[in-house]
Amino acid sequence: MTQSSRREFLGKTAGTVAAMAAVPAFNPYWSSSAQGAPFASQDRLRVGCIGLGGMGTGDAHDHNRFADIIAVCDVDANHRERARNDEKIGKGKAESVEDYRRVLENKNVDVVSIVTPDHWHTKIAIEALQAGKHVFCQKPLTLTLAENLAIRAACQANPKLAFFIGTQQRSDKRLFLRAVNMAHKGLLGDIKKITCGINGSPTGGPFAKAAPPANLNWDMWLGQAPKVDYIQQRCHNDFRWWYEYSGGKFTDWGAHHIDIALWAANQTEQGTGPVEVDGSDCTHPVEMKDGNPLMDDRFNTSHDFNIIHRFANGMEIHVTSRGDNGLLIEGTKGRIFVNRERITGKPIEEQWDKDVYGDAELQALYKGKPHEGHKANFYRCIAEGGLPVSDVYSHLLTMNLCHLSAIAGRLKRKLKWNATTERIEGDDVAAAMQARVQRAGFEIPKV
Repeated sequence: MTQSSRREFLGKTAGTVAAMAAVPAFNPYWSSSAQGAPFASQDRLRVGCIGLGGMGTGDAHDHNRFADIIAVCDVDANHRERARNDEKIGKGKAESVEDYRRVLENKNVDVVSIVTPDHWHTKIAIEALQAGKHVFCQKPLTLTLAENLAIRAACQANPKLAFFIGTQQRSDKRLFLRAVNMAHKGLLGDIKKITCGINGSPTGGPFAKAAPPANLNWDMWLGQAPKVDYIQQRCHNDFRWWYEYSGGKFTDWGAHHIDIALWAANQTEQGTGPVEVDGSDCTHPVEMKDGNPLMDDRFNTSHDFNIIHRFANGMEIHVTSRGDNGLLIEGTKGRIFVNRERITGKPIEEQWDKDVYGDAELQALYKGKPHEGHKANFYRCIAEGGLPVSDVYSHLLTMNLCHLSAIAGRLKRKLKWNATTERIEGDDVAAAMQARVQRAGFEIPKV
């Protein structure tokens, strides 16, 4: 399929966002009847945007509809200055800083938007919570299984702060919400298998090492990751094809489609998850030893794989690079396919859900709040409390499967997973990959 861009997708699913642009995030009288009503500018929340590359710029434009952006931060001076002078972001007035800690220290910042490379998400998010900020963070939230536990502890310690994940498929009522509702209503029968087509990572290299550009603080960009020579393809955009900073397609598209799969299968409560993960069918573009790449000048995440997650009830979730991008949900009564362009299958063609998919069902999926644009839900939760549709707790279970896929695939073998203790059992090498040594000076806070 032709993969829709994230910005195009948000444009299709935002729905009521534009109409709600002037609504203050923390107005105590926010109600369905008040949406769109004008409020004084001083009532709007104030946002600090950390990470302003392509994705960060798009998210900042969305935040600007609901709040005032008063600080922009990026280790690339070109990114932050462009954002500062963008009329939909900093408007030439926002504070511009290289160090994210300056944003967290700013007492005027109410909300932090974190759209950095993946290996920075957890550290900044925890420190933002500790600084009393509401948090929007792009997916994938974590780099390791150990970071999942740290984020959960930080959120539990700060229950009054809203924490929202950028998994926008959860707001698409035409496609993904319809698929989830159909599964929840039992229309497909017992769910037996879900195939998540997430494509494979690109391959490339060897790449040339070079001096970092003057506009980039390379040491700060690396953060907790090992200190290495600068390679252009390690940095902006392409960072996700290196296990040092991300998880390839396992955490890129996986964070979206595995999330929908677990939601449809009612596997979103802590303690749920697979009992076995089979990574035998996984190939990498570089030679690996004990799960670690032996070359440092080329992309190293998997380009060809079919990882199988087996659950105690007999259900399987297949995470694969093969076939169409999207989800094939198979039950004992029927099956459907859904992605960002279409939803198909006999249950759709015959409208099996015509009497059981309306406002009430959407509100149930939205945890009791009205269905609306993705970031509108975030700001409503800041105002009213409660969990957002893209909540941190269910996302961490998605990240469990994403990281387990990567670990099993890197080792090319089966792993035993204890979903209660959230530990890999019976394999010391694999268990050691649940966490990573963080470079001195960039450690994630203990919670």
